[in-house]
Amino acid sequence: MGGEESAVGRARLTEEIRTLRARRQQLVDELRQGDESGDRGDAAQELQGGDELVAIDDRIAELEEILAGGPSDVRGLAAGTEVTLRLPDGATQAYRVVAIPEEIPDGEEDTTFTSDSPLGLAVAGSRPGEMIGFPTPEGKTSVEVVSIRPPD
Repeated sequence: MGGEESAVGRARLTEEIRTLRARRQQLVDELRQGDESGDRGDAAQELQGGDELVAIDDRIAELEEILAGGPSDVRGLAAGTEVTLRLPDGATQAYRVVAIPEEIPDGEEDTTFTSDSPLGLAVAGSRPGEMIGFPTPEGKTSVEVVSIRPPD
């Protein structure tokens, strides 16, 4: 994966963290305002706000770990691997592997997949000439692996 693509991915992650922190502060302010007014309102709404805070905190921690280069649970192919597949209609298509969805450049969603996606996991460990199957929203699909080129 090139440096520019990594920079774009990092910028997307950083922007997501900024957005999450702003939403978190907004939720905290809303919850405090409800406490100060003495009108507790709907308890279910407060619980939902608390649940959202936890989810936001978890996502921020996950993104910060990615940015820090911390441990990853990513399995499968290395980011930057180039894969060519023969599709069920006989056409061949070249793909590039990324580690996280945020690294997929705009406009390249159809030619990029993550290493831990069903396709990424199916390709991992396969060799050119092999048929592999993987689940899709429309059902299981089989493709032929034409080539796999690891990153430089």
